Amino acid sequence: MAEDLKILTDISKEAQYRSLIPQIEALISGETDQVANLANIAAALKEQFNWFWVGFYLVKEDQLVLGPFQGPVACTRINKGKGVCGASWLQKETLIVPDVDAFPGHIACATASRSEIVLPLFKGDEVVGVLDVDSEHLAHFDEIDAKYLKEIINLLHG
Repeated sequence: MAEDLKILTDISKEAQYRSLIPQIEALISGETDQVANLANIAAALKEQFNWFWVGFYLVKEDQLVLGPFQGPVACTRINKGKGVCGASWLQKETLIVPDVDAFPGHIACATASRSEIVLPLFKGDEVVGVLDVDSEHLAHFDEIDAKYLKEIINLLHG
């Protein structure tokens, strides 16, 4: 596949996801390198939605370690249960945080971040990483994002 995305912005958020998912699927299809696939997913999401920060943290030696991302520099390591990413890892569930300042123990890697969504990446029943997306707007993420971002990260297992 040519590494060009067709970015559509004058349609609903759900339609944007439906347009982007097959493009991501084609982009990562046949590529066995996980880092390359994570990098392209982060780039595709950043290009489509112009979020403040989008990227992955990977579980390494009982910590989340910064992986491929798009956006400003970020925290390098996060302990299990700490911040939104660590909480998502510990709880093994997607967390939508409308106001990061109201989240107990939020880790402010960038002060411009106002809301966040974090989805765990699974290998079997084990969390092996998280997809972290930050916005500079309050209450930016919802169940539509959760649904389609989960579809996108599930492509990694296909």
